[in-house]
Amino acid sequence: MVSKDIGQADGTVIDGVQVWKTYKQSAGLPYLRFFFPRLSSIWRALRSADADIYFQSCAGLMTGVVARFVAGRNRKMIFRVAHDSDCVPGEQLISFERDRRIYDYGLRHADLISAQSNVQRDLLEKNYKLPSIVVDMAAEIPEETSELARDVDVLWVNNFRAFKRPELVLDIAKNMPDVSFAMVGGSMKGFEDLFERVKDEADSIDNIQFVGAVPYSEVNSYFSRAKLFLNTSDSEGFPNSFLQAWVRGVPVVSFFDPDGFIASKGLGIAVKTQDKFEEALSELLAQNEDRRRIGERARRFVIDGYSSQAIVREYERLFKEHFDIGLDDA
Repeated sequence: MVSKDIGQADGTVIDGVQVWKTYKQSAGLPYLRFFFPRLSSIWRALRSADADIYFQSCAGLMTGVVARFVAGRNRKMIFRVAHDSDCVPGEQLISFERDRRIYDYGLRHADLISAQSNVQRDLLEKNYKLPSIVVDMAAEIPEETSELARDVDVLWVNNFRAFKRPELVLDIAKNMPDVSFAMVGGSMKGFEDLFERVKDEADSIDNIQFVGAVPYSEVNSYFSRAKLFLNTSDSEGFPNSFLQAWVRGVPVVSFFDPDGFIASKGLGIAVKTQDKFEEALSELLAQNEDRRRIGERARRFVIDGYSSQAIVREYERLFKEHFDIGLDDA
């Protein structure tokens, strides 16, 4: 794995994974730091990894850098789409036009593109004329959660960015004073004001517990406590939080429905308009037995299709089919 420098030793091994560091976020002089230490340290880390296959996710500078690195080295690159906007020119979550151009180069030169959904596959074909293969995400399968442990009616987990629309949670909670809400998530660069504004208002609403940032290793405990999971985003990829909720028997209420799974598989309620959020939450909270059955169906849905074993087998098949590399060879 290639990571930023957060003080770790270079090449350190964590749970069997060797981690090569690049640059500290604050290092270097403006303008010059694009080349040194950023590009130079990324290049050095990629070289140290000496991998047969380089797997990169999220649209950005790294997509193009990795594609350029593997070119001519008899190495392969997989780009994994992380958000629907990755597939739409000009709409990627990328700050600089320079980085957009580098990303476009990387996307077009990836040896294989892995999409999260049929929607993303179709967008890539439509906008870039590029083929991709839909590969599901892997989910950790925990023990079943007791209904007695569910002391949070509605859970919201997300990073604070504009398209996540956290303000909607405040409006919904105000209109549902007898329902308990918990908000989990940290501030993102460029959206610090949004985080502080939502936090300040949430702290004044009695039925909201504003948790803030939580390490990934701890966030699942909140899913285990929830009766329902609420997603207010107007766009996404295939949120990992959906799998975290479903595998713990938690139905999802969302405006965004990847590949129509929520509606077609009966994994919660996909609302068509924003004003339907409160109606959907009230309906599920009032029907304990129906909510339990939906939760059981959602857990089975994840176990059947998203276990780590199943996803590893799918990537192994792709490595062999497209690169003639088996996991024993890599």
